[in-house]
Amino acid sequence: MAKVIVTGSSRGIGLELVRQLAGAGHQVLALSRNDRPVSELALEGVHAFPFDLRNKEDMDTLADFLAKQWSRVDILINNAGNLLNKPFLETRPEEFREVYEVNVFGLAEITRIVLPFMTGEGHVVAISSMGGIQGSLKFPGLAAYSSSKGAVITLTELLAEEFKETGPAFNALALGAVQTEMLEEAFPGYEAPVSAGEMAAYIMDFALHGRRFYNGKVLQVSSSTP
Repeated sequence: MAKVIVTGSSRGIGLELVRQLAGAGHQVLALSRNDRPVSELALEGVHAFPFDLRNKEDMDTLADFLAKQWSRVDILINNAGNLLNKPFLETRPEEFREVYEVNVFGLAEITRIVLPFMTGEGHVVAISSMGGIQGSLKFPGLAAYSSSKGAVITLTELLAEEFKETGPAFNALALGAVQTEMLEEAFPGYEAPVSAGEMAAYIMDFALHGRRFYNGKVLQVSSSTP
C-alpha cells in the first residue's frame, strides 16, 4: 500500500481524497490548517496535524514526522489552494501575495521537503485549474488565483525535466468545475456537474497509476465551463 500526503484536506476534494485513500488501505498524511475534519473521522492509517503552507515551523514539523515515522513517501498530492475572487484594481498587493504564498511558494516548499523521502517510483501531483491553462476561458476577479495556477503548471513541467533521469514523476491536473466550497466562492450559485467525491476518485486513480503513462504533463480534467 502507498504512503500518500494530501494537502488541503479539511474540505472538498482533499477531504474526499483522504476518505477514499484510507478506504482503499493506503496510509495517508492529511495536512491542513484545520485538522479537525480529518481527525474526527478517526480513519485507520490516517495521520493529521495542523499545517500551514506559509509556516516554516510547520514545514519543520513535517520533515521531522517523515524522518521519524514514515521514512518514505510514495505520492504527494498538492491539493491545497487559496482563492481570491476580487476585481484586480481592488486587490491589495498583500492579498495577491497571499494567494501566491500558498498556491506557488508553499507548494514549492513542501515539494522540496518531501522529495528526499521519495524514490524514483514516486509521483508528485499538482492540482491546478483550467483557469491556469493558456488560451482557456478566463473570468474576472480571478487574476491572482488563475495566474498562480498557471505558475503551478510551469513549475510541474520544470521539475519533471529536472528529475527525469532519477524520478519521481511530476504531473498536473487542471480541474474544471467541481462542486466544492471553493467553487461556490468563485461562482456563487453555480452547480457543477461533478461532485468532490467523483473528482477525488479520479485523482486517486491518477496519483496511484498515472506516472506509468505521464511525466511533465498537464491533463485538462474538465467537462464544463467554468
